[in-house]
Amino acid sequence: MPEKHLFEYAVIRVVPCVEREEFLNVGVILYCSAQGFLQVRFALNKERLRAFSGTLDFDELHARLHAFERICAGRARGGPIGQLAIAARFRWLTATRSTVVQTSAVHPGLCTDANQTLERLFDQLVK
Repeated sequence: MPEKHLFEYAVIRVVPCVEREEFLNVGVILYCSAQGFLQVRFALNKERLRAFSGTLDFDELHARLHAFERICAGRARGGPIGQLAIAARFRWLTATRSTVVQTSAVHPGLCTDANQTLERLFDQLVK
């Protein structure tokens, strides 16, 4: 039987009007220490997001979400935060914010393959 590893994940949300606290799930970030895994999957459904707000800047949203990818990848491309240890990068990305792009609370689980788990969560929570 394959060994199960602890993982943590958070849902990435777009909150067009922070004051209203309405959001649309657009991605998932998953961290598994035992597998050295930190990745994000996201997709913007422009039609659904326009229903919340016609004033969203989709280029800005893409830039913010791609920053999640760069930080997950680490190294110089991820900027100063990308230089941190993998656990610190996950904690920084999932810290509470009051901006248009936010994350949910962090949730734990067990997995054998972190990449498959990320894909499953993305399908369940975003698609």
